[in-house]
Order: sequence, then structure tokens, then C-alpha cells
Amino acid sequence: MSSSIPFERYDEEFLSLTEQVTSKLRTLDPAANANANDNGSSSGLPPTADADLKMARNLLLQADDLLKQMGLEARGVEDATVKRDLLGKVRVCKTRLANLRDDYEAAKGFVERNSLGLNNTTDSNGNRNNNNGGGKERLLGNTETLRSQSDTLANARSIMAETESVALEITEELGRHRETISSAHGRVRQVTGMTNRARRIVQSMGRREVQQKLILYGVGGTILIVFLMLVYGMFK
Repeated sequence: MSSSIPFERYDEEFLSLTEQVTSKLRTLDPAANANANDNGSSSGLPPTADADLKMARNLLLQADDLLKQMGLEARGVEDATVKRDLLGKVRVCKTRLANLRDDYEAAKGFVERNSLGLNNTTDSNGNRNNNNGGGKERLLGNTETLRSQSDTLANARSIMAETESVALEITEELGRHRETISSAHGRVRQVTGMTNRARRIVQSMGRREVQQKLILYGVGGTILIVFLMLVYGMFK
């Protein structure tokens, strides 16, 4: 369980970052600002809208980096049960971060439309005016297209970085397995060498035993022959 302590700290920090992002985006919510327009406000956006939007973006980047670190921490846990639970938390955090990115993009589009005068406003008589112009609409459409392409490239780079990180981890794990297998092969070769030496020793001992038996038989036969010759000489 000690390995989950750093992850819990990451989880708490991620929650704090997402709460800050939510707080910054709340003032830029198009629905909330539409209600503000109904109450007579010209745009409903606070003076710090651009600063809040920039801060929200920085917080999202920090949350994304922290989420990557959480993924690495979770995949590095050896206990399978704990690892599965931590990876489940990472998936929940990814979903939460994706939702916040969508909210950020909506708020960003609202701020950009407001800066171009494309949002509906209310005049002094309570009548809604729409200052949309064809050129501004096309400009905004092009801007949104470019931003979408940039976001797609950024997501692709993020996925590539995460994939590379996972590939490096798998390579390291395979390297450790290769070292373990090589060590096992080395021990097998050592045992095989010891077995071969023992076999040669046993074979050598067997040959010496046969030689000793032959010598013993030869000596016994010689003694028998000498004894028989002595007996024959005594009775001759």
C-alpha cells in the first residue's frame, strides 16, 4: 500500500487543479452569460475574461502533465489488484480532464466571438441585436478550424508521447526478463558442467575399479599357480 501514497498525493493535486479550472471557466460559461444578458448586461463577460482563459489553459496543461505522471506511477505498481484500481482512477481522471477541455473550448469560443462582436447583445430597450457579419463569421470559422487542427496535432503529440513512454517501459521490462533468462541459462550451464565433471569422475572411478579387480585376479591366479607347483614338488 505504500506505493499508493504518492499516487494519492497526485490525485489530490489533480482534484485541486480541476477545481481551479472549473472556477475560472464558471465566469466564462456561455449559459451564465446569456442569463446576464437577459438581466441587461451588454456582454456578461468579466474584465478578466482573457486572463481567466489563459489561466485555465495553463491549469489544464499542468493537469495533463500530472495525469501522465499518475499513469506512470500506476503502471509501475507490482501488485496486480492495486495496479488495476489505480489505472481505473487514471481513466476517471482522463474523462474529467476531457470534459474540462470541452468546457474550455466552449468558453474560448464564446470569448472570441464576443471580442469580434458576434454574440447577441441587448440594447437599452431590451431588444436583442445580432451584430453578426458575413466576414466576421468566416473569420471566426477559419479561426475555429485552425484551432481544431492545432488541438488535433497537440492530441496526436500527446498520444505519441504516451505511447513512447509505454514502449520504453515495455522495453525495460523485456530487458529485465532477458537478464533473468540469461542468468538462468548461465546457472543451467554451470549445473550441466558440474554434471559432466561428475560423470567423468564416476567413469574414471569405474575404470580404476575394473583395473584393480583385474590386478587382484591376476595376483590371486599367480599365488594359486605357485601353490599348486609347491604341492606338486612335495609329492613328486
